[in-house]
Parts: sequence; C-alpha cells; structure tokens
Amino acid sequence: MVALIVAYSIILACSDKKVTTESPQNDEEETAKSNVGELLDLRPKVKEIITVDYDTTRWVEIKDNEFFTLDIRYASQNNFMKQSIYDCPRCFLDIRTAEMLKDVSTEFKKYSYSIVLFDCYRPLPFQEKLWNLMPNATYVTPPSKGSMHNRGSALDVSLLKTDGSSVDMGTHYDHFGRKAHYDYTELDSSIIANRQLLRSTMEKYGFRGIRTEWWHFSNQESPADLSDWLWPCD
Repeated sequence: MVALIVAYSIILACSDKKVTTESPQNDEEETAKSNVGELLDLRPKVKEIITVDYDTTRWVEIKDNEFFTLDIRYASQNNFMKQSIYDCPRCFLDIRTAEMLKDVSTEFKKYSYSIVLFDCYRPLPFQEKLWNLMPNATYVTPPSKGSMHNRGSALDVSLLKTDGSSVDMGTHYDHFGRKAHYDYTELDSSIIANRQLLRSTMEKYGFRGIRTEWWHFSNQESPADLSDWLWPCD
C-alpha cells in the first residue's frame, strides 16, 4: 500500500504538506557556514511531514495538477440547485477507480487535454440532502438505493484545453434535457466528436457511461461499498 501511495504522489496529490527546518546549533555556526553554504549547498536540509486525513486503504484524493482540475460544483452555488451541498471542494475515489482514472489522464495528455472533475465520491448524507432537494429518480438516485458516487466509484468529468478553456460538449454540466444525452445527434459534428472521444477513452480503461449524461462515468467492474464517510474541511 505504501508503494501505491508513493506512485500516486506524482499524478494524484494525496495530502497537504507541512515543512519544518532544522536550526543551526548557534549563531556562530550559522555565520561560519553562510558563505560556504551558498556555494556548496550545505544549508540545513528541509524535512517534509506528510499529513493524511483519510483512510489510504480505501481512498485516493485527486488534487489540482497538470492532469486534473477540480471544479466541484456541489461545493458551490454553481449547480442546478443554486446552492452548496458539500462543505468544501475535495475529490476522493476508491483505489481501483483512481488507478483507472490515472491511466485515462495519461491518454488524454496525448491529445493535449486535461481532465476537469465536477463530482467524485459523494457521501450518503449529501446524497440524502440532494434527494430532499430534488426527489426525482430520473436525475438523483434515492439514498435508500445508493449511487456509484456514494461508493467512490463514479465521477463526472469533461476536458480542458492547454489554455484552460473547456472542450465544447454541447451543454454545461448537469444540464437536464435531451441535449445532454449522449445519443442526441442534433449537434455540430465537432461536439459529437468531442463526446465520442471522451466516452471512448473512458471506456478503454474500464469506465462505463450512461445515456442521459455525457459527463457521468463509473467503474462497474469492481465498485466499492456504499459509504457515509464525510471528508474533513480546513
């Protein structure tokens, strides 16, 4: 498991960092080393203390980097309900789903694209809150049943260009209507091609999409258990 966490640190930033430095024994020693230290890099070394506030045997946290951009809509008012559902914007996935996403992100880099994540793991208490606001099984899975998001095995994504602009998918995220359906064809050919690229690449690495939302994908091969764990916020 330690090897897995280390491997993820390159692409999936798993934690916050605190830094401390060792102090010289006294001022005289610091003065004596100052000139030589600048030339030979004998300055005190920096120690990194990694703080992890979640179960690393169950979860992997995705953070902003060259492969991923977080835009967790339910942690803001920029969603179809115009109100915040989550306490803070963090993205967690179960380990197998995170491995699959890592492979997908590497593939998209070949097209000079990165992945933007709108939603990841959704704790069951937040699913209940969402259901209370939108009790419609067409758009929100009943908490009694639980969704793939509640397992950390689903994610809502799109693509970004190198300049940070969005790849045109025809609708915004969480658009409820036929235009957001993957099989809706009354779109410009370039938009259809963008949707096909997103889906085919996700499916290549084991994800499965759904007909009604071009952005939603889940790991159906090895879904994790339902979870009510709430991630901490600063």
